[in-house]
Amino acid sequence: MKQLRDTTMKFGFDIDDTLISLREHAFHIYNKNLNQSVSIDVFHEIEKVEIHEAFGLTAEQGSNMWKSTLEEIYYTSCPTYPNAVETLVELNKQGHEIYYITARPSEHGERTKQWMIEQGFPIQDDRFFCGMKDQDKVQIIQELKLDYYFDDKPDVLNTLSDDSLKVYVMNQSYNQHLTIPRITNWSELKEIINN
Repeated sequence: MKQLRDTTMKFGFDIDDTLISLREHAFHIYNKNLNQSVSIDVFHEIEKVEIHEAFGLTAEQGSNMWKSTLEEIYYTSCPTYPNAVETLVELNKQGHEIYYITARPSEHGERTKQWMIEQGFPIQDDRFFCGMKDQDKVQIIQELKLDYYFDDKPDVLNTLSDDSLKVYVMNQSYNQHLTIPRITNWSELKEIINN
């Protein structure tokens, strides 16, 4: 990957379902823990962020299931999306600033940061933000004066309307209605920035 531009830029990334395949990882864990075999095709058709309905769970049961398996979901072998680590390492090598802005609960902040480092993501403590509600992400994103921001959630992306910020949605089944430019593979980032 050649130098993306001569100037240093600020990149912001959500983590779950933007850099790592958390929901699909959780889907496999639900199948195992509930002793079910719901097809992965069902997962790819879900039009909500929540996955519990695919397993016949009510909202309350789904919430309990999520909470009871959170440790396993967050800290086991959740796969990163193809080229995510390599792309961010390259950005970091080129001197760009990389910020992580996740709504994961703050008590998971340090362990999440450590897990990300173990996966190979370039992390700096003062560029890792954790534990806010989705709507509070917007304030952080604006305060950081990012050049680019990447997320999967419509609720976050729909509230970002700063002309100087280039916003991209990570392609997911539940965000197909968004008209925001989308990214389907992290290898596309170089081309996006060069354009």
